[in-house]
Amino acid sequence: MERIFIVGYMGSGKTTIGKRLAKLLSLSFIDLDAYIENKYRKTVPALFEEKGEDGFREIENRSLREVAEFEDVVISTGGGTPCFFDNMEVMNRAGVTIYLEADAEDLATHLLASKTVRPLIAGKRKEELVPFITEHLARRAYYYNKAQIVYPIDRVITKAETHLTVRGIEEQLKRRNTE
Repeated sequence: MERIFIVGYMGSGKTTIGKRLAKLLSLSFIDLDAYIENKYRKTVPALFEEKGEDGFREIENRSLREVAEFEDVVISTGGGTPCFFDNMEVMNRAGVTIYLEADAEDLATHLLASKTVRPLIAGKRKEELVPFITEHLARRAYYYNKAQIVYPIDRVITKAETHLTVRGIEEQLKRRNTE
């Protein structure tokens, strides 16, 4: 039985890396935000608007606890998931946590190139985005760094770069399992 949780800031590649890692390890893949959207039949932004952040974070916590019971799975979390309730402790007890660590500059570049609309950063230019991300990362680092594996990533944009990152994470997991 294996459970792997991928955490990190938005735009760090949690879903992309998580899907590829799950495929490589022959595990199922769950994106926590997609799980919540399917369960509640509403988008995460709609739930945020309807329930407020506190209400959404309660839904997220309950959903995390549900998926933390699944077996043989890679789970990518939302960027804020580790920072609320005892979510990091839940994940660390249930399986292996991996923090995809990226710097604000790389995250800004990736987010600006992304097709995904993210309300938190909508309309921000790179000059505004880098300080915004830097501030958020500073607040979230405490939680992210509770991960059992901290994996520094650069721009995870090309398939080759993604492949190398997934292989590197696989090596970290193998080393961890032999210790």
